[in-house]
Amino acid sequence: MQIFIKLLLAHLIGDFMLQPSKWVVHKEANKARSKYLYFHVLVHFALYVLVLWNMNDWKIAVVITVSHLFIDMGKLYAAPWFKNGSVPFFLDQILHILVLYICCFYDNLYEHTIMLFNNLDWGLLLAVVFVTFPSAIIMAKLLEGMSDQISTDHKSLPNAGKYIGIIERLFVLVFILMGRWDAIGFLITAKSVFRFNDLKESNSRKLTEYILIGTLVSFGLAIIAGILYTSFN
Repeated sequence: MQIFIKLLLAHLIGDFMLQPSKWVVHKEANKARSKYLYFHVLVHFALYVLVLWNMNDWKIAVVITVSHLFIDMGKLYAAPWFKNGSVPFFLDQILHILVLYICCFYDNLYEHTIMLFNNLDWGLLLAVVFVTFPSAIIMAKLLEGMSDQISTDHKSLPNAGKYIGIIERLFVLVFILMGRWDAIGFLITAKSVFRFNDLKESNSRKLTEYILIGTLVSFGLAIIAGILYTSFN
């Protein structure tokens, strides 16, 4: 696990701190012909060797570096297939981390993976999943009749409300698990402050009531999930 943490640190430094935007743009334009692709891979190799600091582990550094080259190259060529540019980015990162995991635990990969699953807090995972998209869908169904009565001239980002709700419910769940109920009050206050200007300009009682109901339902679902989890653990 210590080696995995070191390699993950090297990966994060190499991919996010030691990769200038100029390199990224050049790689996307020239793909395998980009010299910066190979500079980037060499930086990763140097970082892996540095954090391992053991010549007996040089094979691990080589395997991870070569895999990094092919994964990055695959992302560059596959990226145009995706309408959402974030998809290839996250797939790329997942594959990199998976390679690190396999290289660190290749001797007992199966046993270690089984141990992770056995030690996984499934109740917590259920609570986290519930407050994300399932709660968003539940809210949409509950407020469906009300949303048809709301008209506003304000333009917003696509699905912005849904993702804001997911993030706020995750915060509420974390605060409950930490026993910081007071922080939930601050979160409600902060959301009210940001919403105040929109409500003031619209001067719509229906919109105010709709936002208030939505906020209370959103926080309520997260609180229920948090209470149920803490009650059974």
